Amino acid sequence: MGRDDLVISARSIFLKKGNRQKFSLLTLIIVSIIVLSLNYFKTGPINQFRSVAKDAVFKTSYIISLPFLTLKNAYHGVSDLLKIHEENKQLKIIDLNIEELKLENQFLREENLRLNELIDEKSLFSGNYHVTKILLDQESPYLRSIVINKGFKHDIKIGSAVRSGPYFIGKVVGVNYLTSRVLLINDLNSKIPIIIEPNGTSAIVSGNGSKFNGDIEYLPEKNQVEEGHIVYTSGADGIISSGIPIGKITIINTKKFVKFFADFDQIKYVKVYFKK
Repeated sequence: MGRDDLVISARSIFLKKGNRQKFSLLTLIIVSIIVLSLNYFKTGPINQFRSVAKDAVFKTSYIISLPFLTLKNAYHGVSDLLKIHEENKQLKIIDLNIEELKLENQFLREENLRLNELIDEKSLFSGNYHVTKILLDQESPYLRSIVINKGFKHDIKIGSAVRSGPYFIGKVVGVNYLTSRVLLINDLNSKIPIIIEPNGTSAIVSGNGSKFNGDIEYLPEKNQVEEGHIVYTSGADGIISSGIPIGKITIINTKKFVKFFADFDQIKYVKVYFKK
């Protein structure tokens, strides 16, 4: 075998796939050993070469990464812009819905006034009220009432509706010159005519001494009252205004109760409505 034949044989050996991989691995190992061994040279040209090489690698890496960082920032910027645009659209929709609800509410109020005029019904609701402080909380296991610091000097009359915020909590049952006594809705002696929506079912809510719920009496046998229905004053007694929210229906062991909206333990001030 001649020299040319030997060279050709050696090339064919290295060109084989397995041998190429072994040769590449061997080359990488040798290069790695050389690079690691350069760390032992702290002075001289090799050290300077290593420093320059590191700087070149770092700078090159930074320059190469710049386009990727720019693309990344641009991507996040576009994503944030699209998100802001979508949120803006949603806010416009919400704003339109609120405006629509306002217009609808205004229409219903005006329609209600027109209907009241047609049937010649006087509104029982009064916009005149006093915000009063509770002086005494007369509480027992069954009797619940409060004394407030307003009386007939302030046009308070027996039967005036009393609220905690927007919620009905009782009515005035005794009036003095500067104070009044309020019978709370959860007192055993309290009987308030109610209407249950959305079906318009009429009934009576009776106090049972509980701070949380009241009994429902005179509910029609065939009724469609369900859990979560809202209970309002009906105004059927001609004294208390209609449409004041009291609570919502809760069902315990198939029996229906009114779960009060107001938290009687947290009441410090109340609104007392009156007519001049």
